[in-house]
Formats: sequence, structure tokens, C-alpha cells
Amino acid sequence: MTGRLPRIRRSDARDNRERLLEAARAVFAAEGLAAPMREIARHAGVGPATLYRHFPTKEQLFAEAFAERLRACYAVVDDGLADPDAWRGLRTVIERLGELYARDRGTTAALLSAFPMDFTAERERALKSLAELVRRAKDAGRVRSDTRLDDVVLVLMAAGGIQAATPAARVAAVRRFTTIAINGLREPARRA
Repeated sequence: MTGRLPRIRRSDARDNRERLLEAARAVFAAEGLAAPMREIARHAGVGPATLYRHFPTKEQLFAEAFAERLRACYAVVDDGLADPDAWRGLRTVIERLGELYARDRGTTAALLSAFPMDFTAERERALKSLAELVRRAKDAGRVRSDTRLDDVVLVLMAAGGIQAATPAARVAAVRRFTTIAINGLREPARRA
């Protein structure tokens, strides 16, 4: 035999790994990327050594914990780009991503930062799609002519940073904020 046999994890190791991923999602959702690794280990009910054995770096833990959620965010952008009405597509992207961010701070940080290196290509593709959506909405005369991709990203970053006493209050505040921001992006002649 010249090849290596696949490494099979023990069931307790698989369980620890799943608990760590669930804990990471919960802790990152509540606290964002600044959450300490020890807090994630504590939340999972394991020691720091177990955490670092499975995920040697915060980047690796984060990338695996948020892979599915990031792809859902990118799908929102793809759905907006697919809408034949670019203005409606842009509004929908801002509203849906804003609400996702209100519910999960980890996803906000993941999509808007360069932290999870595994998603750089997907994030760049999503940003290009969002830029195309902004361009199409401007060409249709529905978005202010001076609007840039950075403006939309700034709206999304601001939505992700809204603080509130409860998750429900944060969602309500983000909905209000995104409505105001969307109205600010609209071509002035179209506001009436």
C-alpha cells in the first residue's frame, strides 16, 4: 500500500467539533469577531485545548462556522441581480442583508470584512454583482447618479452596527434604518 488511509474521527471528537461550530455561530452572532476563543470553548462545554486541536486559528473556526451563512448572503445578492427591475433588486438586497445582519453579527462581520480568507473569491464576485446592480439601477434613473458601490457597502456596514436592547428591537431598528437609507439612494426626481 502506498496511499494513506483516511483519518476517521472518533464519535466524541465529531461531537466536540459540532458543539464548537454551534458555539462559534452563537458567540460570533452575539459578539462579532472580537469574541474570545476561550468564550467559544466555554460555551461549547470543552476546554481551550480541545478547541485549538480542532481549529488552530480563529480564522479557521470562523470560516467553517459561517460557510453556509455567507453563501446565503451571496445568494441574496445573486437574487437581487436576477431581478429585471434593478431598483427593486437593490432595495431587496439592502433590506434582506440588513435583516440578516440584525439577526447575526457574525454574518455581518464575515461578509463585510476580509477576515475569512476562504471566501475572498466569493465575496469579490458578490461585490461585483452588487456593483452591477447599482450600475443598472443608475442607468434606469432610479438611483442617484453619484451613488457608488461604497455607498451601498457603507449602508450595509451601518445596518450591521446598529445596537438595541433585544434582537427583535435590533431588527426593527435595522428595518427603519434601511428604509431611510434606501430613500437616500433614490433618484431625487423619483421621490415624489
